Amino acid sequence: MQIASLEDDLDQARHIQQVLVSAGYTCHSYQNGRDLLAALRSQSFDLILLDWQVPDIAGDEVLRHIRATLGMQIPVIFVTSRTLEQDLVEGLQAGADDYVVKPLRPAELLARVSALLRRSQAALPVPGPFSVADYRIDPATRSISLRDQTVTLAPKEFELAQLFFRNVGRLLSRDVLAESVWNREIPATSRTLDTHLSNIRQKLRLHPENGVRLVSSYALGYRLELIDGNTTVSPATI
Repeated sequence: MQIASLEDDLDQARHIQQVLVSAGYTCHSYQNGRDLLAALRSQSFDLILLDWQVPDIAGDEVLRHIRATLGMQIPVIFVTSRTLEQDLVEGLQAGADDYVVKPLRPAELLARVSALLRRSQAALPVPGPFSVADYRIDPATRSISLRDQTVTLAPKEFELAQLFFRNVGRLLSRDVLAESVWNREIPATSRTLDTHLSNIRQKLRLHPENGVRLVSSYALGYRLELIDGNTTVSPATI
């Protein structure tokens, strides 16, 4: 697994690299945001660690660029000394999947890296139809069925639902949902996103009896979770 680490403190950068390499990962270390963004144009990574405060481009700006150009597929963890709730909310709203607070604890860092890599591998898009719990999603026909019964969805409802099914277990902020589905920010006063979330929850019956549940995390976003005993994403039988 190839991991990129953005950290301007050389001692901290060496420490992160040592922890990851000792666990069997390959770690590429960068001291400024421009170098990391340049590397992303020619190299692919399985996960990215971002320091929030770097000299040239702030970590949240680097993250927004990553999400705008590479989408949601690469897991990103903020490594930060900030501990205020508002700061952490800001990072997650920018598109981070998780965060680790400094000073780093090696076991915690490795646990979070391992968990996100497992989720991202399970959530990789497959060429054709795929299944999640009792649902079958067919990107080609833009349809979703529950136990072989096709559910009628509006175009944006399908896109929103597909985003959750492709990212099972990952926390998706309101900003990420809005950018991914509508390609723009949605004002906090607008009910557009809430209405669509309510519609897919009801139409698709995203409830435990069907193997999943759509949960909200206060001020942070939404996550589609699998109920114990169900399989994550798998190719569908056609």
